Amino acid sequence: MHFKKKAAILLTLAMVSSSLVGCSGGNSTAPSASSGNTASSASAEQTQAKPSQFDWKKYSGTTLKVYFVQHFCSAPIIAKLSEFEDKTGIKVEHTVTPEANYFDKVSTSLSSRSGDPDVFMSGAYQLWDYSSAGYVDDLSNYTSDAGATSSDYDFDDFVPSVVNALKWDGTAGHKVGSGQLLGLPLMSEIYTLSYNTRAFKQLNLQVPKTLDELADVSKKLKNWNGTGSYGLAIRGARDWGTIHPGYMSTYSNFGASDFAIEDGKLVSKVNSPEAVKMTTYWTNLVKTGCAPGWSSYTWYDCSADLGAGKAAMMLDSDSVGVQQNWKGASQEAGNLAWATIPVVKEGDTPKSNFWTWALAMNSASKNKGAAWYFIQYFTSKDFAKYATIEKNSLDPCRESVINSSEYEKKMSAQTGYLESFKATIDNSTILFTPQPSFFETTTNWAATLQDIVAGKYSNVQAGMDDLKKKMDKAVEDVDVG
Repeated sequence: MHFKKKAAILLTLAMVSSSLVGCSGGNSTAPSASSGNTASSASAEQTQAKPSQFDWKKYSGTTLKVYFVQHFCSAPIIAKLSEFEDKTGIKVEHTVTPEANYFDKVSTSLSSRSGDPDVFMSGAYQLWDYSSAGYVDDLSNYTSDAGATSSDYDFDDFVPSVVNALKWDGTAGHKVGSGQLLGLPLMSEIYTLSYNTRAFKQLNLQVPKTLDELADVSKKLKNWNGTGSYGLAIRGARDWGTIHPGYMSTYSNFGASDFAIEDGKLVSKVNSPEAVKMTTYWTNLVKTGCAPGWSSYTWYDCSADLGAGKAAMMLDSDSVGVQQNWKGASQEAGNLAWATIPVVKEGDTPKSNFWTWALAMNSASKNKGAAWYFIQYFTSKDFAKYATIEKNSLDPCRESVINSSEYEKKMSAQTGYLESFKATIDNSTILFTPQPSFFETTTNWAATLQDIVAGKYSNVQAGMDDLKKKMDKAVEDVDVG
């Protein structure tokens, strides 16, 4: 959806909202962020300003609708829904959808403005699109309201970089880290190299530190565990998810960028010399070292192949690979280890893109008070510790969990995991340029990458030139402020 269309939606919503002032119920109203000028609004705000004791039963009897993506970080929430319902009296109706179809479902539901779902899981990138259309509530209105938030919530306990990834001022081209709080994190991930120690010992190979070494080792690992086994698992499906993990991290390590602001406009830079050089490398890597069915691979497939002993390595989320290494989790459990993402030349600082799954609130929800109770309960310190330690939801977003003895003990058997995390996290950030057409531009990017690998362009430069035109068209109406 282009920005002009979104602006029209926002204007319509504002007009509708204006006509309905004073008609909504207390449960659907967010904490007030500004003072009114009329006597009635002043009186209402004085009433709202009275200190009130926090009460988990305040919204008892409310029914919430929640959308979850099929993921290891949603499983702990679902396991504790009954406890939340008992504690609050709030009933929760939920759906779980595979990631491949999830955001289409969320986008359709939010654009309907029906108020369903009240709460949904999202990544930061998608929240740029949703917030530009006015679909997301600013959660800082709630975290700063002592009457709406339990005294033990401790917002300052969140890892700052994770929370900052969910803040954006709404101006295309501006980096994350300031502006509205569009969600609260459940987990985060950086991108590292997972590898099978058995495979490396079997062939007497060294763990690759550079991208050239990665390509060489990937070739040598073909059929390492029988016919059909291969070197490196990376995503290749025709959707946005193919671009953001290993590809975007490596793209940045080559010195490439997705967009720049030139003459007051967002301009795609995907056909720059650095971008073409990186994509040429990636294309050759796919052809010589990855799965024959690469073009259908999501993170589910990459992780499954790593755990089954089909892939010897995986360049993807650290927290995805570790799910295969818990005792009894997969055929190769106990054989997996981690290293930092390979770089262009040895000694370079490894840069990683960044992802977080978060809970966000539909701005059209008719149950905002109850929705906030749900979000704060399932992003609390106690729940975060349970989700991480007992249910393997990694990486944790709470400092109290990361620094706990329980977490250190839990991860002690995961060779290289904490070391690669610590070596990478300070150089991890969202490497995409925030803009409201993220879905469209990254899906086009993934499709073009597939077509380049399939030989549908005469060379990589031609494919990236074509992609640049599509991306420039997608953002031509975007206001960069």
